[in-house]
Amino acid sequence: MTNEAYAEIADLEAKIYSDTLKLAELRRALPADSDAVIPAYTFETSGGTLTLADMFGDHNKLMVIHNMGQACRYCTLWADGINGFLPHLESAFSVYLVSKDSVDTQRRMANSRGWRFQMASHGGGDYIQEQSVVPKQNNMPGVVVYQRSGDQILRMGSAVFGPGDLYCSIWNLLALGGLTEQDWTPQFGYWRRPEVLEDGGENVVD
Repeated sequence: MTNEAYAEIADLEAKIYSDTLKLAELRRALPADSDAVIPAYTFETSGGTLTLADMFGDHNKLMVIHNMGQACRYCTLWADGINGFLPHLESAFSVYLVSKDSVDTQRRMANSRGWRFQMASHGGGDYIQEQSVVPKQNNMPGVVVYQRSGDQILRMGSAVFGPGDLYCSIWNLLALGGLTEQDWTPQFGYWRRPEVLEDGGENVVD
């Protein structure tokens, strides 16, 4: 790579960093949606039925991660990443991962991935129909943050999840090796069959 190319990359990285700080500043300045959110949206959890208001717990802010469910490899990738710094997020927010999947399916998926999220099923109902990160797209992956103000719940901000976004760092790491989302697709697991299986190899499911 030429010195000119390195310099161009450095300049662009500096601009992206500056623009990211400006984006965060604009988001902080953005007022919450003036229309109060219905606090009685209901969700099913392993502990029973909860309302959106219940999900705040002891926090005044609630982060709801919209996951497409156990059948989506990309949503699994995003959740795997966020799970890593979940305790840090939970110092500032109550955090829930929601999907249309049943409570039992969610729990099996969480156990298989080592997720520590509080999880809830919206079942494809009113919540996701009306609070999607993209209007009229009722199974779109992303995140919404709410604020509790007295008896009201206000929607502060939202973002869509997708390859190359600000919420999954793997894309920038892959780019260092020249890979794009067209070159690499996340999988649920990366186990490779050994050439020789010491147990005889019967009934192996790849």
